[in-house]
Amino acid sequence: MPPSQPRMLSDIDALKALAHPLRQQLLAWLQRHGAATSADLAAEFGEDRGATSYHLRQLARFGFIEEDTDRSSGRRRYWRAIPQDVRLPRRPADPEIAVAADEVHRQWMERAERDLTAYLSSRETFGEFTAAAMHSYGGTTLTAEELAQFGEEYVAFLSRWHREPSQAPPGSRHVSVVFHAFPTPGPGDAS
Repeated sequence: MPPSQPRMLSDIDALKALAHPLRQQLLAWLQRHGAATSADLAAEFGEDRGATSYHLRQLARFGFIEEDTDRSSGRRRYWRAIPQDVRLPRRPADPEIAVAADEVHRQWMERAERDLTAYLSSRETFGEFTAAAMHSYGGTTLTAEELAQFGEEYVAFLSRWHREPSQAPPGSRHVSVVFHAFPTPGPGDAS
């Protein structure tokens, strides 16, 4: 289960480490599929094993992944994602932090869009999951304080359903959940 305290990611070095596109792919793969070795991931992404190993060590250095010591033996090291509620700074004063946070956010949104597009274009192949999938568009009227509380309640709800891939029952599969809650732009708002 992810920790109850969010990890506010405002350290520039950690943000830069996470902003690397291959590292984003490696982290997402580990979150979705569970532990893997650098060799497994190098083959998965068509990358050099040494480079993949380096990028995994960088993710570990900044606390996004860790070695799975139960599975590792000798030189064969397994890596797993560390469950956590990672948050990007919303209004950083430091321009370098703002650029790095924007890059991470952009990659997250692109991955969500790719995943949704891939699902929608082949949803008939997902069997019973197609009937269970949910797509919703709605809204409400909130104050800024209520919007912040709404977001925290959403994160708490999603955390209740968190499960490590290795603990998933038969028939389970990774489910992407994309959440956006933002003020609806209207006439007179800057575009």
